[in-house]
Amino acid sequence: MDQIEAELEEVYNMVPVSKLSCDDRCRRSPDLHTLASTLRTSTDGLRKPPSVHWRDHYDLLDWLSCFFGFQEDNVRNQREHLVLHLANHYLRGAETPQDNVISLDPRALRCFREKLLQNYEDWCCFLGKMSEVRLIDGHENSGENAFLNGVVKPLYDVVHMEVEKGHKGIDADNKWRNYDDINEYFWSRRCFEELKWPLDARSRFFKNAGKTGFVERRSFWNLFRSFYRLWLMLVLFLQAAIIIAWEEEYKFPWQALPNKEVQVRALSTFVTWSGLHLLESLLDSVMQWGLVSRETWWIGMRMVLRNVIAVMWTAALGWFYVRIWLQRNEDGEWSAKANKRLMLFLELALVSVLLKLSAFALSYVPSFDNFLVRKNWRMCELLMSRTFVGRDLREGTREYAKYAMFWVLVLATKFLFSYFLQIQPMINPTKELLQLRNVDSIWNQFFYHSNGLAIGMLWFPMVLIYMMDLQIWYSIWTFLVGVAVGLFSRLGEIQNNQHLRLWFDHFVREVANKFNLVGQEELLYERESMRSNKFSFINLLNPSNWVSPSFKKLDRNHILVRKFAVMWNEIIRTFREEDIISDRVVELLELPKISWTSRVISWPYFLLSNELLFALSEVCRLADAPDARLWYKICKNEYRRCAVIEAYDSVKHLLLEILRNDVEEHSIVAALFGEIDHSLQIGKFSTMFDMTVLPKIHASLIHLVELLNRSIVDPDQVASTLQALYNIVILDFFKQKRSYQQLKEDGLVPCNLFPRAGLLFENAVRLPNSGDGIFSRQIRRLQLILTTRDSLQNIPASEEARRRITFFCNSLLMDLPRAPRVERIKAFSVLTPYYDEEVLYSKEELLKENEDGISILFYLQTIYNEDWHNFMERMHREGMGSPDQIWTTKLRDFQLWASYRGQTLARTVRGMMNYVKALKLLTFLEYHPEKFFSQGLQETGSTMLDGNTDCVDMSSLLSEGCACERGIALMKYAYVVACQEYGSQKVNSDPRAEEILYLMKNNEALRVAYVDEVSRSSSEKEYFSVLVKYDRQSQKEAEIYRIKLPGPFKLGEGKPENQNQAIIFTHGDAIQTIDMNQDNYLEEALKMPNLLEEFERLYGMRNPTILGLREHIFTGSVSSLAWFMSAQETSFVTSGQRVLANPLRVRMHYGHPDVFDRIWFLTRGGISKASRKINISEDIFAGFNCTLRGGNVTHHEYIQIGKGRDVGLDQISMFEAKIASGSGEQALSRDIYRLGSKLDFFRMLSLFHSTVGFYFNNIMVIWTIYALLWGRLYMALSGLEGTALADEANNKNFFGPVVNIQFIQLILFTGLPAVVDNSVEHGILSALWDFLVMQLQLSSVFYTFSMGTRSHFFGRTVLHGGAKYRGTGRGFAVQHRSFAENYRLYARSHFVKALEIALVLAVYTIYSPLANGAFSFIDTSITGWFLVMSWILSPFIFNPYGLDWLKTVNDFDEFMSWIRTRRGLFVKSTQSWETWWYEEQNHFQRTGFWGKFLEVILTLRFFFFQYGIVYHLHISSGSTSLLVYLLSWIYIAGAFGMFVVISFAREKFATRHHIYYRLVKGVAVALVALAICALLQFTNFKLIDLFTSLLAFIPTGWGIISIAQVFRSTIERTRLWDIVVSLARLYDFLFGVIVMAPVAVLAWLPGFQSMQTRILYNEAFVRGVEIIQILIGKHVKGKGNLFLGAANPSTLCTFFPPLTKEILDSLAAGATLKSGAISWKPRDDLRGTPGRWATVVVVKRLNHVILLAEDFRDKVVALGVDNASDIIISPGNEMQRESI
Repeated sequence: MDQIEAELEEVYNMVPVSKLSCDDRCRRSPDLHTLASTLRTSTDGLRKPPSVHWRDHYDLLDWLSCFFGFQEDNVRNQREHLVLHLANHYLRGAETPQDNVISLDPRALRCFREKLLQNYEDWCCFLGKMSEVRLIDGHENSGENAFLNGVVKPLYDVVHMEVEKGHKGIDADNKWRNYDDINEYFWSRRCFEELKWPLDARSRFFKNAGKTGFVERRSFWNLFRSFYRLWLMLVLFLQAAIIIAWEEEYKFPWQALPNKEVQVRALSTFVTWSGLHLLESLLDSVMQWGLVSRETWWIGMRMVLRNVIAVMWTAALGWFYVRIWLQRNEDGEWSAKANKRLMLFLELALVSVLLKLSAFALSYVPSFDNFLVRKNWRMCELLMSRTFVGRDLREGTREYAKYAMFWVLVLATKFLFSYFLQIQPMINPTKELLQLRNVDSIWNQFFYHSNGLAIGMLWFPMVLIYMMDLQIWYSIWTFLVGVAVGLFSRLGEIQNNQHLRLWFDHFVREVANKFNLVGQEELLYERESMRSNKFSFINLLNPSNWVSPSFKKLDRNHILVRKFAVMWNEIIRTFREEDIISDRVVELLELPKISWTSRVISWPYFLLSNELLFALSEVCRLADAPDARLWYKICKNEYRRCAVIEAYDSVKHLLLEILRNDVEEHSIVAALFGEIDHSLQIGKFSTMFDMTVLPKIHASLIHLVELLNRSIVDPDQVASTLQALYNIVILDFFKQKRSYQQLKEDGLVPCNLFPRAGLLFENAVRLPNSGDGIFSRQIRRLQLILTTRDSLQNIPASEEARRRITFFCNSLLMDLPRAPRVERIKAFSVLTPYYDEEVLYSKEELLKENEDGISILFYLQTIYNEDWHNFMERMHREGMGSPDQIWTTKLRDFQLWASYRGQTLARTVRGMMNYVKALKLLTFLEYHPEKFFSQGLQETGSTMLDGNTDCVDMSSLLSEGCACERGIALMKYAYVVACQEYGSQKVNSDPRAEEILYLMKNNEALRVAYVDEVSRSSSEKEYFSVLVKYDRQSQKEAEIYRIKLPGPFKLGEGKPENQNQAIIFTHGDAIQTIDMNQDNYLEEALKMPNLLEEFERLYGMRNPTILGLREHIFTGSVSSLAWFMSAQETSFVTSGQRVLANPLRVRMHYGHPDVFDRIWFLTRGGISKASRKINISEDIFAGFNCTLRGGNVTHHEYIQIGKGRDVGLDQISMFEAKIASGSGEQALSRDIYRLGSKLDFFRMLSLFHSTVGFYFNNIMVIWTIYALLWGRLYMALSGLEGTALADEANNKNFFGPVVNIQFIQLILFTGLPAVVDNSVEHGILSALWDFLVMQLQLSSVFYTFSMGTRSHFFGRTVLHGGAKYRGTGRGFAVQHRSFAENYRLYARSHFVKALEIALVLAVYTIYSPLANGAFSFIDTSITGWFLVMSWILSPFIFNPYGLDWLKTVNDFDEFMSWIRTRRGLFVKSTQSWETWWYEEQNHFQRTGFWGKFLEVILTLRFFFFQYGIVYHLHISSGSTSLLVYLLSWIYIAGAFGMFVVISFAREKFATRHHIYYRLVKGVAVALVALAICALLQFTNFKLIDLFTSLLAFIPTGWGIISIAQVFRSTIERTRLWDIVVSLARLYDFLFGVIVMAPVAVLAWLPGFQSMQTRILYNEAFVRGVEIIQILIGKHVKGKGNLFLGAANPSTLCTFFPPLTKEILDSLAAGATLKSGAISWKPRDDLRGTPGRWATVVVVKRLNHVILLAEDFRDKVVALGVDNASDIIISPGNEMQRESI
């Protein structure tokens, strides 16, 4: 027994299942120990494992472990999960939860089993097997780790072998098996036949089974295959539209349809349909042929059969269609024979269509598909592809109707626009080009008397626009529908404080309803009661209803308000803990405790501001009106009524409180209030008292309250004020004057007045204790009610606090499910993957300055100026004596403050632990009797919940409930951070390990999961998945579970593998995935129980399996780029996902705040696919997997999670590159193919345009611009444009329709969505203003640049691969990026492409006759020039100090050094151009044949410049012979040869025989000069040709280099490769100089640097940066030192102008300089020594100074004001400080 007890004394995870004490359980939860005991009794009657000694304390899980050989800690982990799950399910299902459970609930077991084994049963049914678990005699996996070694390890070894075979994802995906291939192997019956049991190691599966289910091949054709129906629709409509529009005499298409010629031509679409189907079939066969093997021969047969059928149908339809026109042309009319052939074709086409539609319809009938699966016919396998997923993707009729209507509108808009504004306007230019003859061709024509190529160039950009603009119309309609959905869901009803004030009383009832603070029947009663009280004029007009001589017993309404007050105050105090509001704002926002007697609700003061003053003015205006009318006027505003009553009750209590009970003055005041109360009861107040005297009384009360609110109160002044107030009331307030005797009888004067000495109240005042916080707080509140005249519309001043309050209150009005009682809340976990990001900012990191003198501390103090003041205020309140203690005793608090404003793990943990606070708060509100709330709950300024303790801060009140709250929180919630490197961090003494331990210590529910690597020998290592926590008893880290892994866990992508190894430690019904850069808020955490109830709702035909949540980008205020990203996130993600979920029904998983049905996903592959490369964007694959397996994804906007985004351009670009590359991998995936082919047509359209289609259409936009510009260039260089313009009848701009369409769509796409979507939540005026400001901050430039990033990396990934995780750093964008860094990042993705477009535009400008027309030229070229400007200048405009002249000069020097540096063994790409150049072309080494082929084809465009321009040179003498072009290559060869000779001479002679090297260069120059002279003498060559030819030959050289890079593996072995490298270096140098030129010009011009800084940063940081710039005076390394104290930069108020040498000399002589309030004089010991001066700074109203020592001869800056310090620093010496 001792051994058994020792085993039970284990470190537990959330609750000790094996041994529970009374402190660890909630009094209303089931006995977990009893449930665990029941598991032990469940083994009775089961066959005991023969090879294990059975012990009495073994339970059901131990029994399974003995049979299967599970690991001990794995069993312990699952035991806790099972017990907690059953306990929570019992609580949810039981009508009256009992304290003890003596047996397992059969319903809970049945429900759990069904959900756990549902997918297994479906799989068994799919394979035709019995769904049962059988224990085969003689095959027990007994022994330690038997299941791991016998089952898991062999499968792991297969995956590991395949990963090594694929060189960790570098090789093509079709050459190795990924996770999906391994998984899908078990979708066929052969898995049983081949693997057997026990697993047969000789099976083909363990060696080389080949791909399974799908073959991933890199090609853009994947998009055609996956979304074949989309392209079919577009192509068929384009064909039909061109046919109909070709008849120009018809204005509208329906007018042309009666024409039989048009009808028959339109029938050609059937042939096209069949041809496209044949193409799709051939592509499918070519790309999926890798699935065919000896074991899967039927797949090859199916492919061949399908192709044969497609060929037959295409040939038949084509032949029968041609026969129609042959007969028609033979007869010359539509004869009977022609019509007969037409009817025959129609019959054949009808059969073809019916066959396609029937096959399509049957594929969407689940019963038919299941029937074929059950029959297991071999013919079915031959004719149809069977997959386990994607078998039931139907939606209900109502849902289908909604998204079908959406797409009908989108397609109708798109096709109408395309027909009338795209296709129809192109018909006339096309006909003119066809009819154009006698073209004055400038070059050699290969096709005479044909303008087919020109027509193709004309139509190509139009077709690209036509194919792409469906994305634009989809986006426009998405935003319009999103606005409608948002409005109907009541999003944005609360936009400001005014709305909040109007709705606040409604929020009380909504909180009670949504958070289950009262029963539903009670709530209905309260609503009726409140409505009757508010609208009953009988009650309102009776003044006796608002006054009583004694307190009334609080009724149900007040209990509800007090519960609301607890929740509201906790939210406000959380704001204070986070330092986003000050102490004063807390008092203004919170509902105060009822300390002084009041008969009304004490609303937050911001609701009562000025209401008493308004009531006073109203009463004075109606001084003679009866009481009923006055009261009716006051009661029209509920808050005004409450302000009047509260002020009256507070004044009454105050006056009686400050007077001693044993003095006569106390009874006089009591009698006076008795008179007033009596007059109010009988309705004679206005009759008995003079209303015009109330302002005097009000003024006296204000004076009295001001005296009492002072830190030192003078009793004499208080007595004097009381005497004055008494005189006003006795002498003036009563309308009917009374004699002294009458006053004496009424008790309103002293009984014996004359013998008294002094004033009436002189000895009666009893001032409260100065430490009485409640009295002080009530005095301040009364003072605010009495005195406020300013509006509190901007309270709180913090924009973040206003946003959070507004959103929380607005969400209460939305469709928020009613939360269940606390014990019925679904249990859930949160999982956060973490690698090695920042946990907490250290002191060194905060103070470390970049090269510009800006530290993170200065950055945070500037950006979060108000938060910094609030933090310092809180530190002083918590005992900080001086600001210096911020670096000592308060260092940890300071680190947390800074870390909570970055994207750190500490911020994420703090946010997620709000769930614990929320659960404790809800438990407290539900479990405690109402009498506690009626007594008032919280002490002034206290925080109800303490995250570091178990109980609330009310010891006497909650002594019984604290254990219950803790138990509920631990049963319902767990937080696991997957710190995969935590083990190595501990071994290496990494500070991050200590910081993570600190987080565990301060957050009880936090658990850390990591992979521990243990060395058993020099060559043998073991890996364990470990879960740890901080043990509060032992005060150290404690290991909970240690589960052995089969090997290194990272075989796929790191982040999903990290999540997969940690997800086993989560528990509950749901799991929320949270990224390391996210945050959460208490008010949002309170709504989590409501959100989890969504799993029980039915959305269409299914319950949700993923609950999508809204994100708030908290980095939006950091810089303009962060604001742009925030706006993009809101418009294109939040609003887009809203529509994707409803009505489109294709929302996937796009980020990490979503909540998953945990058990549903754990039984269906988990939440993260982890295959190398293909699953780099693991988030969205969870949504793909969910949809394919019959899940349902919803989106809910009543709850939001904070999210950090990248704030610097380089970070944003890397993030965009990562996402675009991930989308490129998605285009190849089997998930996209199956969804695209199996979803119904309209959902398929939505899927395409919301996933890979968005990125593909980004490429289409770039291709459109390329096609437009290259088409124009072709027209200009060929002479077609000149010939057309020479003809007056054809003097038209052929490309005009394309350009006009671009501008129309650009305006609709960029302007309308942003304004419309933003107006939902912020109003139309705010939306328009934000849009205007964003345009002024060059947001369009940024978005254009981002489009280039997305298109480049998406296209490269689809063609060549190379997707990888790109760490963005998630830091602050305060550091200047050098030109070399920008060139490395953007040279290939932006700079080179921009220079190409600029070259095209330049050549077109030179040779186009259209360029003479200014407007026409601008009209056609402005898009291209804007693209060039955006792609070249964005990295410098959005770069700190990007337009600083000195930095530009230094950057160019660094760039030249980088260009010259050679490649070396340990030389990085950041140090050497050559190393970077090799890395940039790595994707060519892993691409396939078709990738290289297409790259060469695209590169050939650079040779067109030479072909087109050489015919325009004077030396060509107007010849159009092909020989001109061929001879031009002589110049290329000559230049190449000269470059080779000079390179050889430099390599051989430059070091030792420099004179020979100079001689070779001289000879080369002489030969070039001689050649030029000869050409000038003997040919028509002119000097201008020398410069013009550069435009022809430079692109040719770049084309040669690009082709050489493609064939690097072949050329690299030859001497030619060195020449290619040298030539490439020359080109990159040339490109760098060209890009640098406009940047240098802008940097040299004055004013652009300041403008750029103001564009880049918000206003506050601009001020900060300018201060630093002035102080450092262009900081140069080695001169001066910067001292940064805890100063508030905004208080640096006055700047002296630069001081002249004469002023400095006079100061050195002892003079004093004065400017306004500032005096400036030198120290005595430095007078007369001006050479020792550096900088003098005088600072007022500051405790600390910011100062840089620098040579005084440049300039000296003075600033500041009182408590001044004279600070003088000599260069190179230590700082000296002396107070004056």
